[in-house]
Amino acid sequence: MGIAVLTMKASVIEMFLVLLVTGIHSNKEMTKKMKRPKFTVPQINCDVKARKIINPEFVVQCPAGCQDPRYHVYGTDVYASYSSVCAAAVHSGVLDNSGGQILVRKAAGQSGYKGSYSNGVQSLSLPRWRESFVVAEGKPQKGGTYPSALTYSSAKRPAAKAGETTGAYQKPSVPGTTTQPVSLMQVPGTTPTGDNHTTSPEPSPSAGSATSSPRPQPAGHRSQEPGETDLWKPGSVLLDAGFVPKEELSTQPLDPVSQGDPNCKVDLSFLIDGSASIGRRRFRIQKQFLADIAQALDIGPAGPLMGVVQYGDNPATQFNLKTHMNSRDLKTAIENIAQRGGLSNVGRAISFVTKNFFSKAGGNRGSAPNVAVVMVDGWPTDKVEEAARLARESGINIFFITIEGAVESEKQYVMEPNFASKAACRTNGFYVLGVPSWFSLHKTVQPLVKRVCDSEQLACSKTCLNSADVGFVIDGSSSVGTGNFRTVLQFVANLSREFEISDTDTRVGAVQYTYEQRLEFGFEAYSTKPDVLNAIKRVGYWSGGTSTGAAINYALGQLFERSKPNKRKLMVLITDGRSYDDVRVPAMAAHRKGVITYAIGVAWAAQDELDVIATHPAKDHAFFVDEFDSLYQLAPRVIQNICTEFNSRPRN
Repeated sequence: MGIAVLTMKASVIEMFLVLLVTGIHSNKEMTKKMKRPKFTVPQINCDVKARKIINPEFVVQCPAGCQDPRYHVYGTDVYASYSSVCAAAVHSGVLDNSGGQILVRKAAGQSGYKGSYSNGVQSLSLPRWRESFVVAEGKPQKGGTYPSALTYSSAKRPAAKAGETTGAYQKPSVPGTTTQPVSLMQVPGTTPTGDNHTTSPEPSPSAGSATSSPRPQPAGHRSQEPGETDLWKPGSVLLDAGFVPKEELSTQPLDPVSQGDPNCKVDLSFLIDGSASIGRRRFRIQKQFLADIAQALDIGPAGPLMGVVQYGDNPATQFNLKTHMNSRDLKTAIENIAQRGGLSNVGRAISFVTKNFFSKAGGNRGSAPNVAVVMVDGWPTDKVEEAARLARESGINIFFITIEGAVESEKQYVMEPNFASKAACRTNGFYVLGVPSWFSLHKTVQPLVKRVCDSEQLACSKTCLNSADVGFVIDGSSSVGTGNFRTVLQFVANLSREFEISDTDTRVGAVQYTYEQRLEFGFEAYSTKPDVLNAIKRVGYWSGGTSTGAAINYALGQLFERSKPNKRKLMVLITDGRSYDDVRVPAMAAHRKGVITYAIGVAWAAQDELDVIATHPAKDHAFFVDEFDSLYQLAPRVIQNICTEFNSRPRN
């Protein structure tokens, strides 16, 4: 009996082992026969933005033509998810305009995105955005898994089939709580188009792909994208889909507002030609050129600001610097400009801009370079050289764009031959762009944008009053006396008041001397005009002998050795008598070091010493009055000579 039981158990075990081996073998054979599903690269359109694709990492195929400025990009290397995926790939250099395959990885949002021009694409700056992405060559990483069908967020989903229900969104579970399904709000809409899709291997072409995608709107506004309706509401950061939990709906604006490109902070005036000779068609081309400039510049309060003056017989401001604070509004305003007609009085227009346009009331910021771009069809009907000189001396960087200029047979009609080079900020070719035909004007957009944004090249921003280190060397000897010393300080204050004083503009320092020398305050001490004027008032009278030569050497070492390399060095020395020491050698040392010296003599000062101390020619740099009470009369003359000397430098 026991033997039979053992035999039965052995048979059962043997059968089990046979079945196990057979199953494993069959499974291996089935595995061999199974084929891994082929990965299909999804295709997207140029206008698809990264924020519309939920997948954190994916490979896509971009079409050709995504270099078009209609497809906006925000950032450099790391892009805000409001950007076109494919245009960002072109900007980064991963793709060219012929399209191709790219790898996209989502990343956390950043506090700022820097705009730049790269590979034919102008990206824009953005202060902050909730989500970022980077692009790389479209080779799938080894071991990586990428979707053949992208998951899109949308303002709606296709209607469910009969009998189907929409799944509820599950909030992430929190320790110690029970996860509950949350009811969803479905926003009605039309069928999807463009980048508004549900999961699909290949999104259908966008209905809006042939038109410009909208720029970010101001707070509280949002442009509709294709397929969206007025019922669309902005959702939460991560749930940018049509199905959003009710409690997570937000009233925050979705679209970012660009603050402008901080790398191109300029105050820009365009003087456009509205004369009758230009004609309607070319006037429209001129307006399109302005709109393209506005788009390329990325207008905003932290970047460039732009206004327009139209001239004909007389100039008129179409809008000033503070009227429109973003490129979209600016382009709309440009489109609405009507032609004035009349002659082409360019000189009168430049004078108008110099006197009226760059004012605080008109939005001028003071800290930004002033730039005027003058557009001329043919040639002016008045003189421009003198008006332009006054504009340059006011710190305005004048550019000229001449379109279809006078040919040889027409030059007899031009009032001022070579008017553009004579009137522009410099004669080195940087400030003049000649365009042979209105139909090639669009080619000037990028060269002009690059030039007006190059603050280092905007030479006319520096004026006689905002670009110097001014060191006063004040005689405090016994012969001056307390009352006259206060008069001298008032003269120093009157001169200082004429300059634009800041740590980046003109800076002021002072030395007092007798037999000895004392630094009253250096160039770095005060950065505002009120502080400088108060410091001058506090200077105390010293009394003693008169060692003017030693004082010049002291000023060179204690003041001007600390002068900035890009500043003009101005020394204003005030004395009432002949020096006890030699002034010739110290004066020559000052001249060799590039210090422009003005010598002011009072009462018993020796004219021959003043002439030696002063920079050549002495007649422009040495001054004398008989009495201290007459010093105030010299202040305007000294300032005028400082500016004349500054403005007489070559303009090359």
